[in-house]
Amino acid sequence: MSNKKPEITFKYVFNYSYNPTYVNGAQGGFSPRGEMVIHFYLERHPLPESISHEITPEGVIGKETAVEPEDLQKSMVRFIDTGVVMSYDNARIFHSWLGDKLREVEQLQKAQTAFEGAPSGAQA
Repeated sequence: MSNKKPEITFKYVFNYSYNPTYVNGAQGGFSPRGEMVIHFYLERHPLPESISHEITPEGVIGKETAVEPEDLQKSMVRFIDTGVVMSYDNARIFHSWLGDKLREVEQLQKAQTAFEGAPSGAQA
């Protein structure tokens, strides 16, 4: 009689064009249906719609004279390229998984710090 536990193997299938997107923020919450909705964004300075420059007597580009929009220097963009929607139960599972991954990184960092702080020639 075998003591081997039942198992399942997941095969990962993805589009050829799959390319992770860098994000540095998120906005969202629970929908009226109880689903977690997360909009991931990249926060950055905006690009101008146009910039005007004077032309110098020598015929080269000179000083900036106008920028569109006018509030460009006082603005930030939160570009939302992707988001996710998940059930409450899946949000809890994702929260747990993310916590596990963060703890793994923290343990590696502690081990690295301890290794770097060890006296030369010390053996671990």
